[in-house]
Amino acid sequence: MTKANPATSGPAAPGAPAAPGPAGADRADGSGVRDSSPRARFRGQIRDEAKALALRQLAEGGAQALSLNAVAKSLGMSGPALYRYFASREALLTDLIVDAYHDLAAAMAAAPAAAEPADQPHDRLAGLVTAYRAWALAQPHRYRLVFRAPLFGYDPQAPALVEASQPAMAVAVAAVTPLLPRSAPPAAATALATSLWAGLHGLVSLEIEGNFSSMGLDPVPLYDTQVRAILHAAQA
Repeated sequence: MTKANPATSGPAAPGAPAAPGPAGADRADGSGVRDSSPRARFRGQIRDEAKALALRQLAEGGAQALSLNAVAKSLGMSGPALYRYFASREALLTDLIVDAYHDLAAAMAAAPAAAEPADQPHDRLAGLVTAYRAWALAQPHRYRLVFRAPLFGYDPQAPALVEASQPAMAVAVAAVTPLLPRSAPPAAATALATSLWAGLHGLVSLEIEGNFSSMGLDPVPLYDTQVRAILHAAQA
């Protein structure tokens, strides 16, 4: 997880879309107005199909297996033609990582809303942990993509990725903020959310690689221990 921007971290949890908006493109004049012309819709459709095929390659062989030429062939176009939609393999990977961050944030944001009342902090936090774990287990190739540099020399701290990471971190901050005393400074919530994330990442990373299975361990109690550790830290 990229470190939270203190300017954007706090009790409010901005929502994040589960997927990019309607196929289209922002206008070239920088107005931010969505271009819904037939040409832009077609371009958006090709990009979405290319990303779906790229995710399939990632699931089967990891980032090293990703090939723009193979994606282009599956789309029925030439490799050079696909470069009109993605400037490079790294650019395609960046789009996939941004999408994954958005989906993870949406899954996390949905959990507290359906969890227990505020007077049940353990159950509320456990709901967030369950949602995080479920998202990672359902699509481990996307989880790895978010939390590992997919290629040698790839910059996981690029501005677009730092920005994309903020909504998920904000959800975590919002989840732990009510656990802290009212007098706690905002930085305390960010620190506690970071501790939560670090513990979850360690557990999930071990689980998706099969380490708990090879050790004959049931990971569920380990996640509950993580929840209780955060609750204890908040009350210390």
